[in-house]
Amino acid sequence: MIYKVYYQETKERNPKREQTHSLYIEADSDVTARQLVEDNTPYNIEFVQLLEGSHLEYEQENAEFTLTEF
Repeated sequence: MIYKVYYQETKERNPKREQTHSLYIEADSDVTARQLVEDNTPYNIEFVQLLEGSHLEYEQENAEFTLTEF
């Protein structure tokens, strides 16, 4: 399954919507996806969203869609 992870680049500052970034990761569950990002980055995770069906197809059409591997 593919998840979209919304995050802030640092845990030092308060989250601001304008500074929210996202990455795409393949994992067995949202818990596993969150753990992979937490273990391999200094990011402050805001939300983990499962992508499937037409939502996944829409995201894949985006030029910035690349799966992150750890």
